[in-house]
Amino acid sequence: MSILYVVGTPIGNLGDISPRALETLEQVDFIAAEDTRVTLKLLNHFEIKKPMVSYFEHNKEYRGQIICDRIKAGESCAIVTDAGMPCISDPGELLIKQCEEYGIKTVVVPGPSAVISALCVSGLATGRFCFEGFLSVNKKSRMEHLDELVNENRTMIFYEAPHKLSNTLTDLYKAFGDRKLTIARELTKLHEEIIRTTTKDAVEKYGDGSLKGEIVLVLEGKTGTDEEESYTLADAVKMAEKFISDGMRPTDAAKEAAKITKIRKNDIYKELV
Repeated sequence: MSILYVVGTPIGNLGDISPRALETLEQVDFIAAEDTRVTLKLLNHFEIKKPMVSYFEHNKEYRGQIICDRIKAGESCAIVTDAGMPCISDPGELLIKQCEEYGIKTVVVPGPSAVISALCVSGLATGRFCFEGFLSVNKKSRMEHLDELVNENRTMIFYEAPHKLSNTLTDLYKAFGDRKLTIARELTKLHEEIIRTTTKDAVEKYGDGSLKGEIVLVLEGKTGTDEEESYTLADAVKMAEKFISDGMRPTDAAKEAAKITKIRKNDIYKELV
């Protein structure tokens, strides 16, 4: 049948794959994989032999056309990502749009999702939430993104790479002040860790880049008590010192700390110098 199957795969523990996912991977004519080497390990583990084509961010335009042409010609395809559900912060999003343009039927085979898994164990509100994907590596773009979310009432979920975590934690604290934050690390894997903390404590404890592995951040939405957070001058100075250690000028660090703590910038600056 001429169908594109969107197949969820494990985010770590291979035992999480569903019988339906295995059946689909066995029955399709070919598999579109984000990284064929990663998917080959999965297929070998379950003794599935199937032709694969690579489909990732830098070849998605022309490779998507090839995939659609093959499906239109009568083949069936399963798209998978390295871990979790395809099309979520993933180039598969474009392939779905291309299939829509050509009238190709799409069928979802649900599987593990780091977004939902992290939310479930976060200890934060789950009734309403928003997924914000990866924050930009560009400082200006990242802060603009966070500024847009300052008044967001829903629980917010972000993906983050370990080498960027220190800067992201600092920026979350700068943008939102002290809020509840859950750091979900290495979900379903051997070293899975759920850290329920706050943005302030996270900067102090994990701002050194010591946390490794795949990371999901779950941040508390704005509540009626956000503006009731009180800070001492010592808190503000410590915050400014952290900003300086991240490369900010003392005057700018004092300004940012003042914005968060509502303590006078001049008072903070005097303590710094």
